[in-house]
Amino acid sequence: MTVSAAALVDLLDLERIDTTLFRGRQPDTDRQRVFGGQVAAQALVAGTRTVDPEFGVHSLHSYFLLPGDTAVPIVYDVERLRDGRSFATRRVVARQHGRAIYFQTASFHRTEDGYEHQDAMPDVPEPAAGLDMADLMRRSGNQESDALAKEWAALEARYVGHSRFNLPDDGEHPARVRMWIRVGEGLGNDPQIHLAAFTYASDIGLLGASLAAHDVTPADVQMASLDHAIWFHRPFRADDWWLYDMQSPSAQGARGLALAKVFTADGRLVATAAQEGLIRPRRDG
Repeated sequence: MTVSAAALVDLLDLERIDTTLFRGRQPDTDRQRVFGGQVAAQALVAGTRTVDPEFGVHSLHSYFLLPGDTAVPIVYDVERLRDGRSFATRRVVARQHGRAIYFQTASFHRTEDGYEHQDAMPDVPEPAAGLDMADLMRRSGNQESDALAKEWAALEARYVGHSRFNLPDDGEHPARVRMWIRVGEGLGNDPQIHLAAFTYASDIGLLGASLAAHDVTPADVQMASLDHAIWFHRPFRADDWWLYDMQSPSAQGARGLALAKVFTADGRLVATAAQEGLIRPRRDG
């Protein structure tokens, strides 16, 4: 389990096997499948290590293909798709047991000036006023609450509310969730580690926004991430509080789509995330 920010940094420190080939270790865990945020974050680190440091990641798009095996390391194979003057592109394949379990395409941009605008941050209570995420999962009867709390021990999450609890009515957006998140102390000052740590944390709760309009809990639903995308807008630290402002514009055919804006406590829009996943009602047997 990732019990601290320092342990998360160790998890993101991949072994270089060859020029574009890396190996990521697994945390000690009782869970039977690899946390999706871990694979996405390790893949981003692998891709970043093949790019000139003058370039920073501005977006990633990915697909989860197979559940990861927590008992063996993951090998990340990076393909250099493009190295231009302003942009570089990498494709990363994560493999276990000779099979691809995850694909990521990441685009990197050399910093330059340009036009600036952003959406406004919603009016929300401060993190201290939020509900502890682990306690909330226990109260809702989530049977995996203790296991997930251990798995995400490097993170702090404070729940603000969802469409049916503690958020103002919004007729245009029936499924919404808001929570504050930050990584604990110990990340250091490397901006790339902060982006990777955020990528790790971005898989928490996002798909759950697609359930916010329905009187169900994750314990009632078979859930699995299918894809995941992030756009990075402005630099920020993952160990400072950031607001995950999530909403699900559609759920249908046993799939839900969730979108999220990411704001720092001072109101800067620093990232946008999107995820579609399986949300299949559990049936007896």
